Amino acid sequence: MSSQTEQIRRNTVPQIAKRKGGEPIVSLTSYHAHTAAIVDRYADFILVGDSLGMVMHGMESTIGVPLDLMIMHGRAVVRGTRRALIVVDMPFGSYEESPNMAFRNAARVMKETGCGAIKIEGGKRMAETIRFLVERGIPVMAHIGLTPQSSHVMGGFKTQGRDEDTWPLHIDDARAVAEAGAFAVVVEGVVEPLAQAITRAIDIPTIGIGASAQCDGQILVLEDMLGMNPWTPKFVKVYGDLGPMIEDSVRRYAEEVKARSFPSEDQVYR
Repeated sequence: MSSQTEQIRRNTVPQIAKRKGGEPIVSLTSYHAHTAAIVDRYADFILVGDSLGMVMHGMESTIGVPLDLMIMHGRAVVRGTRRALIVVDMPFGSYEESPNMAFRNAARVMKETGCGAIKIEGGKRMAETIRFLVERGIPVMAHIGLTPQSSHVMGGFKTQGRDEDTWPLHIDDARAVAEAGAFAVVVEGVVEPLAQAITRAIDIPTIGIGASAQCDGQILVLEDMLGMNPWTPKFVKVYGDLGPMIEDSVRRYAEEVKARSFPSEDQVYR
């Protein structure tokens, strides 16, 4: 008798939402199928972040990332995974103009990638849009604190909440997106006491990045934690050292090519 292979089911938005205050949520970014397949074994959700513009395409910021690029990478990550919820970033200029514009573009992302949710940056100012999307069947992950798409307005990538007088603004942002229907919120680049206050103030999971361990989960850019980014943020713990490993491998390959020391055909084809 042949045994049936157990069907693997993807994590869902409600499953992630129910993790509030429970087992910490594990997440990483990924931009292509092969790394996504590895991350999929361990992550509860994978973010196809617009950080791909900087990490993969050499852009100076995320501002120049087009919607078509997000869709292309989103498709690849979905194809490479079976278990994790896939969340795709909405890039700058694809959702801010109006809720209707946001819906058209978010619906296209979900239909063309097969992802399970989208992410948009902004707190109170995006609450109306979040509500509009959720009411029409598009799950939304919010993003507050340091919002990279607004880095020009913020004066760069600066830690938020150093001045305690600003805390109510960030907490109001968190409450606004939660009340609008976001199922989780990324909290980026805020001081630890503020991250703790935000996490306690809302009933949806907070996903920290540079926001201490006080959140309900954590996310990092995969290439940062693998040591592939020469400008890795200070808050990132580097778990691997792939940059030097890749360089060493390429160097040895180049040396073998020049020395004509490749394996013979009978060693390669068996």
